[in-house]
Amino acid sequence: MRIPRLEAASSLLVALAAFGGYGLVACSSTPVPTPPAPNPPPEPSASASAAPVAQRPKKPEEKTTLDAVGLSAAALDRSVDPCSDFFQFACGGWEKATNIPDDKARWVRSFSEIHERNELDLKNILEEAAKKHSKDLKTPADKVGAFYGACMDEKAIQSAGIKPIKPLLDAVKQVKDPKSLAVALANLHRHGIWAFFDISNGQDYKDATKMIAMVDQNGLGLPDKDYYLKDDPDKKEVRGKYLEHVQAIFELSGIKGAAAKSAAADVMHVETELAKVQKSREERRDPVTMYNKIDRPGLAKASPTMPWDSYFKEIGFEKLNDISVTSPKYLEGIEALLKTESPAVLRTYLTWQVLHHTAPLLDKKFEAEDFKLLAAVTDQKVQRDRYKRCIDATDGALGEALAQPFVDLRFGGESKAAAETFVHQIAAAFEARVGELDWMDAATKDKAREKLKAMAYLIGYPSKWKTYDFPIGAAYAANALAGAEYTFKDKLGKVGKPVDRGEWEMTPPTVNAYYDPQKNQMVFPAGILQPPFYSAKASVAVNLGAMGMVVGHELTHGFDDEGAQFDKSGNLSSWWTPSVEGTFKTKGQCVADQYSGYEVLPGLKLNGKLTLGENIADVGGMKLAFRAYRSMRASAQTEQIADGFNEDQQFFLATGQLWCAKYREKETRRLAAIDPHSHPRYRVNGPMSQLPEFSEAFQCKKGAKMIATSPCSVW
Repeated sequence: MRIPRLEAASSLLVALAAFGGYGLVACSSTPVPTPPAPNPPPEPSASASAAPVAQRPKKPEEKTTLDAVGLSAAALDRSVDPCSDFFQFACGGWEKATNIPDDKARWVRSFSEIHERNELDLKNILEEAAKKHSKDLKTPADKVGAFYGACMDEKAIQSAGIKPIKPLLDAVKQVKDPKSLAVALANLHRHGIWAFFDISNGQDYKDATKMIAMVDQNGLGLPDKDYYLKDDPDKKEVRGKYLEHVQAIFELSGIKGAAAKSAAADVMHVETELAKVQKSREERRDPVTMYNKIDRPGLAKASPTMPWDSYFKEIGFEKLNDISVTSPKYLEGIEALLKTESPAVLRTYLTWQVLHHTAPLLDKKFEAEDFKLLAAVTDQKVQRDRYKRCIDATDGALGEALAQPFVDLRFGGESKAAAETFVHQIAAAFEARVGELDWMDAATKDKAREKLKAMAYLIGYPSKWKTYDFPIGAAYAANALAGAEYTFKDKLGKVGKPVDRGEWEMTPPTVNAYYDPQKNQMVFPAGILQPPFYSAKASVAVNLGAMGMVVGHELTHGFDDEGAQFDKSGNLSSWWTPSVEGTFKTKGQCVADQYSGYEVLPGLKLNGKLTLGENIADVGGMKLAFRAYRSMRASAQTEQIADGFNEDQQFFLATGQLWCAKYREKETRRLAAIDPHSHPRYRVNGPMSQLPEFSEAFQCKKGAKMIATSPCSVW
């Protein structure tokens, strides 16, 4: 789910780009046919919502194999009882045969393997574009070719040294009072260097037709405030390595010895003070408290020392007025810092922000030191190949220009048609499910149906490609900074204009999906519509257990603890009868408590409150997908038996094998602190333990570990 200025907590998988994840791109000017405008899911047919899920008539059997229906026999560990630990049963063989690549902190059978395939396609596309691009850069292929080529030119990058960021460092050196601070801060922000806070656009929570500006907390060098404030051994270890890292980066920039050590201490002090006043990730999951439309006068009131008029003039949006902030108290915390810290300390902090954000753009010494921080946080063993990082960089700067040839290469018509079918069937399943709920009254059920009927979906790629108008030359760092400035201006330039409902938040090659509560739409990029999520050769049970679960997951986000606070038009508005809303929250608390009991490492448990929305979506999505699968197979004359597994069992195996995964220990700890998604083991075992259909499929006996003692059910 995508709630502007909240965490991107409602996509199927948290974004992997930060701290050594996976970025995806494509490029070239190959024309792509324009897809039809998205339509809302149709009214459910009678056949889709008729028979109760539990009914499973006996049919003649058709023998086949797991591999033939789209599953992996080799991934199984048949020595494990599926009723004790289904994740291990579905994935144990894969785990034994799989090693995490040295340049990764984790490896997931579905996401990672598709990403690798996509990455090779994109590498070929980009290398061809880099060879052939013309100097006038008229086409998308020219632009991505030039950008990628500059990124791959390590000799030129090495020769440039720190020169590309000198204008930013010089701007910071001028800070001596609040006015000069505002000028320097604006300069950094225009280039995507988010010291203290960030600013972008978003839909107004109270008027989803309107774009406003949004100011959010930012400015830390570590992944989360907990890394500064908690005294867990792993957090303390990372803090120590971070101090060493900051000092090392300062030394590379020319600040030596004791001065670099003192500068690192100043950075840690400022960032710790910022961490103290930032909202936690759990707090950021409440849309009501995240929306504070205070406009320009409210900014001045919260932080009067900051010369906001100068700031907005310098960023190029002098008249911008409609502004919401995620935390007025955070701005008050910045105000306290501006009053108490000397200009010298502020200059040190801003200098660090420039160096920290641009280190990956600089020579090998900076790159190597930048990787040390990544390794300290995630335990990734080696730096990713240069071409992989350049693919990510090109995607970040020119994503939809890169996506066009990828779509032409990999997105077949059958994938789009299948996704549409799944959306329709799962929407029908949700409508039927709402009718059966005994805890919702008629009025709230009607509102839920209205929201479902208004829900739209986007599949594959945008109906209109973005264009990118910024200079691209031979200097990689200059190109990257120009791209960041273009994005900054593009986003703030939309403030005050109508919402573009066709704009995407992910590039088409991305192996992911999301739901946006303010647009009330699900988005399924071309990148995810590939095996093992979807295959034309796979059985209905397998496709619905995989891609169908994805669709059900995203649809359920419209009705999770966050999405349920937005109405059918995308406005933050309660559409629930008070008593029903109370019951809904109680049911959600049950889910939070259940997941808080899961231990991902000895002594380390999941945060059920942080992961609540994703867990509701996982459980609801699996229920809906199972119901849709049963509906789609209701008229089949035979049942496929794959290596002894019936179709119900194939459905659950498909879901389980999507999440086969291995994480390094530090990465597990990092994600437990910041990821709104549960660990893969519990994205499998958690929902399945709630579904009677699972225990029936595998004939689990009373008391089995995969049968929840106190089932928690929202949808």
